[in-house]
Amino acid sequence: MTTQQAALSHLKVLDLSRVLAGPWCTQMLADLGADVIKVERPGAGDDTRHWGPPFLKDADGNDTTEATYFTACNRNKRAITLDMAQPEGQALIRRMAAQSDILVENFKVGGLQHYGLDYESLKAINPRLIYCSVTGFGQTGPYAERAGYDLMIQAMSGLMSITGHADGEPGGGPMRMGVALIDVLTGIYACSAILAAVEARHTTGAGQHIDMALLDVGMAVLANQAAGFLNTGQVPQRQGNTHPSLAPYQTFDTLDGSMLLAIGNDGQFTRFCEAAGQPEWAQDERFRSNTLRVKNREALVALMLPVTRTRSTLEWTQLLEDKAVPCGPINDMAQAFADPQVQARGLVLKQPVAQVVSGQEAINNQANQAVINTVASPLRLTATPPVLHRPPPSMGEHTDEVLAELGLDTAQIARLRSAGVV
Repeated sequence: MTTQQAALSHLKVLDLSRVLAGPWCTQMLADLGADVIKVERPGAGDDTRHWGPPFLKDADGNDTTEATYFTACNRNKRAITLDMAQPEGQALIRRMAAQSDILVENFKVGGLQHYGLDYESLKAINPRLIYCSVTGFGQTGPYAERAGYDLMIQAMSGLMSITGHADGEPGGGPMRMGVALIDVLTGIYACSAILAAVEARHTTGAGQHIDMALLDVGMAVLANQAAGFLNTGQVPQRQGNTHPSLAPYQTFDTLDGSMLLAIGNDGQFTRFCEAAGQPEWAQDERFRSNTLRVKNREALVALMLPVTRTRSTLEWTQLLEDKAVPCGPINDMAQAFADPQVQARGLVLKQPVAQVVSGQEAINNQANQAVINTVASPLRLTATPPVLHRPPPSMGEHTDEVLAELGLDTAQIARLRSAGVV
């Protein structure tokens, strides 16, 4: 754990979100030093605590009831349980919101208004509050009240239509990404919007409502594919691991498997041809420019494959490494985390914890020592780097602590717990 002052150590965040997009955003804020208080339902908690297998292991190597999914996006937070369906629970949320800089929630549109916890209600209590709502389709439009999930948005946004092998090829058909990418990207966009609102508050003194929609993000991150369609009317198609605008920019068979070759300009292509012992390819009228190589991709790949199959993936990587030709292996997860560059960057964080099982009984069980591994923040600030305060919390681990900070004494907290409010 680190005690270094971080960039956002002056900010307090009330996290009413669950699953991935909202928690990803708040974990980014927490990694940058913000005090994030995660609110969960008593007895149930965040859905992802139960999304297993795989499950966390205890100190003896046995599965617990806590899914590893939860640990991906809840590091550095304090966790409390609170039933906001009860009036006393709502009152506690309002007290915390009055002391918070930022609130993040991902309830359905209008869901928190029933409890008096919507933006307008909390703005009256704390005009400086920055209130970020994360939904599938946004606060407006004909789909506003629909529930939205990452996979649904991958399909609706067109992302799946350009992911996977082409129709007619083995395994052809629309394909989802291997992670909930739209959720993750929505969390990142939400974090950026929140920090912009914090900056604006320095000038205006007022908070604001941020409307983040998974569909909006899904459309935005279509990037060059969307730009191509919008400006030409041509609908992009799936084409496996090839690139619509670059060649050769794809996977190639090698002597012992496959490699990724990502040639982005004519200079790289010329250097590759020389290294491969085929300098004449760079002078071939069909391949002299990237545009020509894209047009004649099939002929180029047919020439390249017999050559790429003569060396191993490692041999190709070593051959091209000092020639500024992007080339690398296609790793599985174990190979990726074993990569010396990944290890040198310290991308795996090991955090010892006293418990890995959710529930109040486990909170006091100090005999069960275990370790939770998470992926480090990629944000590398030289003066105010991300901090490591605490591992992903047990459900309700910090309830008493946070309520005491609100001014409640032991007897009051005990009464709330017996009433099922916390």
